[in-house]
Amino acid sequence: MLPGCYTALITPITGDSVDIEGLNRLVAFQIENGISGLLAVGTTGESPTLTWDEHISVIRTVASQCKGRCVCIAGTGSNNTAETLEATRQAAESGIDGVLLVDPYYNGPSSMEIRREYIAPVAEIFPGLDIIPYIIPGRTGAQLLPEDLAILAARYDNISSVKEATGNMENMKKTRACCGPDFKIFSGDDSLTFSMMTDPDIRATGAISVISNIAPRAVSDMVKLTASGDTTEGEKRFADLTPLFDLVTVKTLEKTGFGDAVCRARNPLPIKTLMRILGFPSGDCRRPLGKMTRQGIDRVIDTARRILADAPYILEPAADFFGIDMEGRLNDPATAEGLFYDQY
Repeated sequence: MLPGCYTALITPITGDSVDIEGLNRLVAFQIENGISGLLAVGTTGESPTLTWDEHISVIRTVASQCKGRCVCIAGTGSNNTAETLEATRQAAESGIDGVLLVDPYYNGPSSMEIRREYIAPVAEIFPGLDIIPYIIPGRTGAQLLPEDLAILAARYDNISSVKEATGNMENMKKTRACCGPDFKIFSGDDSLTFSMMTDPDIRATGAISVISNIAPRAVSDMVKLTASGDTTEGEKRFADLTPLFDLVTVKTLEKTGFGDAVCRARNPLPIKTLMRILGFPSGDCRRPLGKMTRQGIDRVIDTARRILADAPYILEPAADFFGIDMEGRLNDPATAEGLFYDQY
């Protein structure tokens, strides 16, 4: 894992099948636009709803294109160590560079158990792979703590980085203090990347990004500028990208017959919806993720229009690569038809 920007790829779906042709086009777009690496089948890639056969098929497809061109990481984590070991074995046969291991969800192991019974076995059996813990307690209900991460990093040469998505800056500072100056902390929250990279007590070395699905060049350049010490220009690029970063999760207040209700469209629903509106290969999310509300769709479209008006360089590479008339699509009501619920 070198410093830089890595894209947590969406998984394009047509009907009920993974769109392998569309996936190949997305990977080619990412590589052409200078991404440091690609994560196949993370949360953004809808790992919870892909079968393991689909999971491995996506990993193999991405790995075959990345070889010799950029880093390939496979999401092989689960809440079952035996399943994770088998998935990692199959992924390793595809020629990947590393695996991302999300904290085990639902069964709720302690941090010590995550370290001893989950991550350590993978690190021991696959010493040639980078093992990247993925800490996101808001989705998993469990958390590998900085102290246990530091024990792993001290014991295993192939554990030298983490995807940090706690949203807790104090936790990140503790990780830096425990794991030392050479350990790599990657931002798992687009909206926090600049702060994490410039905070002297965190010093993140890059990002595993959602928004780079549609803007790999712009997000990569922001990360590179910030890492090089040009924080003035890095902050400017970050400000340009912030409206898109705010779409990773879209919250709206919806009226019902029983009062107002908060609707929270979580990743990858907003990004896949925007990609579909813009004309990328994307398709629907798999259920139980479904559609956005009309308010949510309006926010997505308004944000993309603002980006085109204020910072067109962000979307220009995608328009060129895919041959998209983005302004035309954003102003055509037909592109959003069927993508939102008619009522809450």
